[in-house]
Amino acid sequence: MAVQLQDAKRMAIATKLADMKALQNLVISNEEALMQAISDPEIRDRFEEMLEDDRKNLGIIETTIVQYGNQSNPHEKTQQMIDKTRELMSGSELSLYEKIAEHELLKHAQVMTGLIVHKSGQVVGADIEEALTPLNTVNFENRTHQEQLKGILEVIGTRELTGQDPEQGVWGRVQDALAALSGVFGAAASRTKGDMNILEIIYEDHRKVETLFKEIKKTDDPNKRQEFFGQLFKDLTAHANAEEDVVYPAIREKLPKTQQLYDEQAEMKQLLEDIKSTSATSPAYMEKIQQLKRMVKEHVNEEESNMFAQFRQVMNEDQLEALAKQFKDAKNRHQQAMVS
Repeated sequence: MAVQLQDAKRMAIATKLADMKALQNLVISNEEALMQAISDPEIRDRFEEMLEDDRKNLGIIETTIVQYGNQSNPHEKTQQMIDKTRELMSGSELSLYEKIAEHELLKHAQVMTGLIVHKSGQVVGADIEEALTPLNTVNFENRTHQEQLKGILEVIGTRELTGQDPEQGVWGRVQDALAALSGVFGAAASRTKGDMNILEIIYEDHRKVETLFKEIKKTDDPNKRQEFFGQLFKDLTAHANAEEDVVYPAIREKLPKTQQLYDEQAEMKQLLEDIKSTSATSPAYMEKIQQLKRMVKEHVNEEESNMFAQFRQVMNEDQLEALAKQFKDAKNRHQQAMVS
């Protein structure tokens, strides 16, 4: 019995991630518009900082979706809500206070979606939890933005009602709340740059594949084996194709064993197709999985010990990050092709 590549639970999480990406684009457009409407330089500076964070967070969400390995579209109701919010934010029906209040609610929706996705990943599989780890940063920064927006709302709301500023201490209370949040989220929320470079992305792909092999090994349930292998099939296929499109051509002249990497992946793809058409209840199934695991391990060792070193010699950080963008785009195309 051939394996089913699309698991309902994993696709439900994929839709939630697509919702997050769509909402993040709305967050960015809201902040761009609000900055134009705000004359107070301190408040405008805070929105500018939030906007910078949110542009970086959009990249993190996009990276997470590619690492997750399942593509979907936003829910229809999410898109309807986005369209309605854009109309309200661009019109004159709402006051500035009301528009910022709507934006704070949107941040809250992002926080809750991120937390639900994270908790769902913990339930469904360790590989999902690993792929979703970067969302910790997005969730933390959305919560800190919520606290800042509450302080902004106190100032704007008081001004609209009285024409005067509120009592001193609003920003101090906001900073106290942010410090408390930092204590709750801890190091998981830290980030020194916007996104991963190509070596970091490939490394994380490798670790996720190792996790899937462990999950297949530890279960005796044929249905769970099919679910995990279905994800493994998609991850390895998209990863290999994207490497052949982008990564190997970029290093071929500097790495004599590049052709070996192409050949190993061609052999791996053949074995993947073989396992895909093998029943998970067959005695040969786990033997083929172990063969695939050995093949992938040798390939990973070659990349991480030799290819990574060559990349570090010939590319700086900006070039490695630019190659990561090309790799993610290629991987996204291959993932989309497997859905259609």
